[in-house]
Amino acid sequence: MRNIFVIIPAYNEEEAIGKVIKDIPDIVTEVVVTDNGSDDNTIQAAKNAGATVLTENEKGYGAACLKAMEYIYSKNPDTEDIIVFLDGDYSDFPVEMFDLINPIVNNNYELVIGSRILGKKFGKAESGSLLPQAIFGNWLSVFLIRLFWNYEFTDLGPFRAIKVGALRKINMEDRNFGWTVEMQIKAAKLKMKCLEVPVSYRKRIGKSKVTGTISGTFKAGIIILYTIFHNALKKI
Repeated sequence: MRNIFVIIPAYNEEEAIGKVIKDIPDIVTEVVVTDNGSDDNTIQAAKNAGATVLTENEKGYGAACLKAMEYIYSKNPDTEDIIVFLDGDYSDFPVEMFDLINPIVNNNYELVIGSRILGKKFGKAESGSLLPQAIFGNWLSVFLIRLFWNYEFTDLGPFRAIKVGALRKINMEDRNFGWTVEMQIKAAKLKMKCLEVPVSYRKRIGKSKVTGTISGTFKAGIIILYTIFHNALKKI
C-alpha cells in the first residue's frame, strides 16, 4: 500500500491552517507543514491539528516546499508513493484530494494538477476567489508552456499530486514563486503523463501574499516569466 504525504507551505496562516489540516482525508499518511518564518501562531495551530511542523526561515514558497521534501525523502519513500501539495490559506478543498490521487493510483498518471480554471467553468469557484491578475497570469503562463513544449495546461494551481519517483526526476530547484510553473515545465520536457482535474476554489482566509498586493503580483509575475524563458533556453 502506497503512502500519501501532504506538504503545506505556510506563512502567517494561524486562522486557516487548522481548518485545512482538519479537512484532509484520513487516507493521508502524514501532513507536513513548513512554517516559512511566521510571526503569528501558525506553528502551534498546525501542531495542535496533528501536523508535523518544520521551519524554513528563508522566505520563499519553493524553499518551504523543498524543506518538506527533504524531510519526506529522509524516510526513503517508495517511488510509487504520492506527495500532495496544498496551500495553507483554506482556498482549496482538501477533501477533493481524492480527485487528484485517483488518476495516479488507477490510471498511472505521474502528475495531476487541480485546475481552478476548469473548476470555474463548472461553477466550482466562489465569486471573487480568482482575481483578474491571477487569471491573466495563468493564461499567459500556460500559453507559453504550450508554445514552447506543446503541453496543454490551464492553470498553475498549487493544489497538485505527484508520484515521488516523478518528483525526484523533475529535480525541483526554484525557491520562490516559480515553483509551480517549474514543476509543470519540467514535467512537460520529460514528457510525463500529466492530467488536470477541475477543483473548487474559495476566497482565502486572510490577505494573499502574492495577488493581494501590487508589488507581490508584479514580483511573482516576473519570477514566473523568468522561469519559463530560462527553461526554454536550456535542457534539464
